[in-house]
Amino acid sequence: MNCGLDFGTSNSTLALCRERAVTLVPLEEDGITIPSAVFYSAVAPQPCFGKQAMQLFMEGEEGRFMRSLKRILGTSLMNDGTVVNGKLKKFEDVLGDFIGHMKAVAEQHSGVEMINVVMGRPVHFADNDSKTDSRAQDELQNIAQAVGFKHVAFQYEPIAAAFAHERNLPSEKLALVADIGGGTSDFTVIRLAQDVMDKADRTDDILGNSGIRIGGNDFDKDLSLRAFMPDFGYGTDYGEKNLPLPAVPFHDMSEWSKINFLYTPKMHKQMRDILPQSHAPEKFSRYIKLLEEEKGHQLLAAVEDCKIGLTDHLQVTASLDFVEEAFSVTVVRSVFNDAVDKHVRAIIADIDDCLRQAQIAEEAVELIILTGGTTEVPLLKETIAAKFPQAEISEENKLSSVGLGLGYEAIRRFG
Repeated sequence: MNCGLDFGTSNSTLALCRERAVTLVPLEEDGITIPSAVFYSAVAPQPCFGKQAMQLFMEGEEGRFMRSLKRILGTSLMNDGTVVNGKLKKFEDVLGDFIGHMKAVAEQHSGVEMINVVMGRPVHFADNDSKTDSRAQDELQNIAQAVGFKHVAFQYEPIAAAFAHERNLPSEKLALVADIGGGTSDFTVIRLAQDVMDKADRTDDILGNSGIRIGGNDFDKDLSLRAFMPDFGYGTDYGEKNLPLPAVPFHDMSEWSKINFLYTPKMHKQMRDILPQSHAPEKFSRYIKLLEEEKGHQLLAAVEDCKIGLTDHLQVTASLDFVEEAFSVTVVRSVFNDAVDKHVRAIIADIDDCLRQAQIAEEAVELIILTGGTTEVPLLKETIAAKFPQAEISEENKLSSVGLGLGYEAIRRFG
């Protein structure tokens, strides 16, 4: 059977193609999306995935939790591997476990082997680095083949989202697709119409593509550094010379893909040696507790929940009682906006680059297709809407349109 697989930084989906119809597989209970997370329990023989992985880790079961795995593709970390419950494990095997799990669930659901797959990919895995970009796609292809897919093809994620929306359009539209997920922001200018949606070659309809390595994880990181980490000692001084505490450990504790690399005896000792010299020992001791009790992912989950809460509320209070009793952080939306403003400006600049490639003016865009969870951020959504006041905005199937579009692409590619 053919399928489309959207392996996302934060969430993933898989679409089945049967008799030229595309349906999304319930990958976890009744949910058509699954968090891109893996937990290797120290006491159970098989890994857990998605919400179950997150729940076991948050409940304190001993083991190794990993998230935002897509961001490792193409980087040197793929070669380094990581220690999982005392044993070295290659990242290609970690990603293979997750993608293989999605394949197995789809096969159990359909009763048919998944043979051909179109996988989504960002326009750029890495900014201004063609070698890393090619390496990342090759790694993802090798992983897909290793878990049993016989034929693997790729499509840009924003183009896939466009194909999903095209089927419901009453008339031809010149569209800008903004796919802003956990790891990247990707854009496509494309002509959409129902009478061309089954063409084998859509090259003439795709006018421009661009992308930048900024996504929801970067928003989480800067919200953490701006509003949370100061209460853990970030920005405070130590020693007789009033030196600032090393910034890198705080930055790494605010980034999903780097937290686990902090949990080493060397880092524990380095931070413990600084504590007696800290000018804010009460705050810095909280950071050390995060290290020694390996609660970094729990903190960043609270940051992410705060970000999501600020979508509908002007102020959110995040309880951090897992760090210490009655400890919380209150964040107002304006602080979040200030923290992520640089990312919003970079995203808008990349949209401008996509329009230049397409050789069209802003006023020519008739439809804006927003997909990916990060498009919910009020500052970003409002900025895009203000840039294209004449355009209709569609947010249909925001978390699943890429997967659906990849399914339609699988029909075109494999029949």
